[in-house]
Amino acid sequence: MNKEAQLQLKAKKREVLGRKIKRLRAENLLPAILYGPKIKNTPLVLDYKSFEKIWKEAGESSLINLEIEGEKKKYLVLIHDIQQDPLADKIIHVDLYQPDLEKKVTAWVPLVIVGEAPAVKNLGGTLVRNLDEVEVRALPKDLPHEIKVDVGNLKEIHDEVLIEDLQIPDNVEILKNPKEVVVTVAPPERIEEELAEEKEEVKEPEVIKEKKEEVEEKEQKTEEG
Repeated sequence: MNKEAQLQLKAKKREVLGRKIKRLRAENLLPAILYGPKIKNTPLVLDYKSFEKIWKEAGESSLINLEIEGEKKKYLVLIHDIQQDPLADKIIHVDLYQPDLEKKVTAWVPLVIVGEAPAVKNLGGTLVRNLDEVEVRALPKDLPHEIKVDVGNLKEIHDEVLIEDLQIPDNVEILKNPKEVVVTVAPPERIEEELAEEKEEVKEPEVIKEKKEEVEEKEQKTEEG
C-alpha cells in the first residue's frame, strides 16, 4: 500500500452555514468544503486536531483518503487551500479538492535540505536558502511529498544548487526556471555586511524621531512667542 492510502481523514456533512460556523470553531471543529470536477460542492466539518495532524503529514501534495460519515464511498483528495486567522494563528477553513486522477495537477512541494556543505564546515561559509518550496505539475498519484536538496557537494564559497540540480522523478515537472538558485554558500564577510546594513536600517527611525522632536519644540516656542 502506498503512502497516500495510509493517510485517513474523517468528516461529517455540515448543515451549519454562514456566520453560524463560528460556533463550530468554538467547539474545536473545523469547517471545510469538498469539491472537484466530478462531484458537487459538499460542506463538511472536521475535527480540528485530527486535521492539523494530517496537514502536517500531507501538506498540499499528498493524496488523502476522505471518509464522510454515512457514506460508503471514500474520496481521494488534496488539501487545496487553508485559511488561517493571523491573530489567533489557527486554521479557520479548509478546501479539500478531489482531482481527476487521470489529469495532471499543480501543487506546492516543500524543499528539504539534506547533508552538510563542506564549504560551511571547512571554510566558515554560510548556507543561504533562496527557496522553501516549489510548484510542481504531475498526476495526483505522482505528486512528491517533499523534494530533497542535497548540499553535500557545496565545497567552495559561492557554490550553489540550482533547480535543474534537484533529483525528481521523470513524471514530475518543476514549474520554475531551471537556472534559478535554490541554495548557495555565502562568504562570512557578506553575512556580516548584511547584518551591519540591518543595524543601520534600525537606527534610521531614531533620527526621524529626533527631527520630529526638534520641529515640535520650535512650534512650541513660536506659540509661546
